[in-house]
Amino acid sequence: MTLLWLLFYTFFKIGLFSFGGGYAMIPLIGEEITRHGWIMQEEFANIVAVSQMTPGPIAVNAATYIGFKVAGIWGSAFATLGVSLPSFILVIVVAKFFEKLSNSKYFEGVLSGIRPATIGLIAAAVWFFADMSIFVLNEASKLPLWLENSSAGSFFQTIKINPAALLIFLVILIGTKKFKLHPIAAVALSALLGLLIL
Repeated sequence: MTLLWLLFYTFFKIGLFSFGGGYAMIPLIGEEITRHGWIMQEEFANIVAVSQMTPGPIAVNAATYIGFKVAGIWGSAFATLGVSLPSFILVIVVAKFFEKLSNSKYFEGVLSGIRPATIGLIAAAVWFFADMSIFVLNEASKLPLWLENSSAGSFFQTIKINPAALLIFLVILIGTKKFKLHPIAAVALSALLGLLIL
């Protein structure tokens, strides 16, 4: 199988089995690209973060970038087509048979099984980002200078938590939930906090 068809097949599989949208696809994309050795997990976390700020679905943006990195323009085209085609086919099929399917107990049973799986996939995506940002403390994510030689600093090093990343997470979580901070303002604020304390 050539590299282009491998990209198409890999992303077609991801698109076909990722119910629940872009966030549900993140664990599957991460698993596949690291299995093939195309991109490291840290770079994938950055790709997903950038994909959230650019127009279009996360999965399509990630597929386009990964395809380009692996095999240039054609790789980008094959990966993007692969991840998009299953949704296109499924929507046509469901639209054609929706009236019959909507009254089917089997169809309802399938949807009932998919819903908790979708929650699990989205939870896996949350864990992936937490693992890449909050729970990693290594050379790439050192302690802030004001914490380095303190007892609190040694505590955070022991439990492998990046306190600056944890602080940003808590500020954005409280800002969006308690103070209804707009998502655009939350992204801008987190970028500013990252510049100041990371």
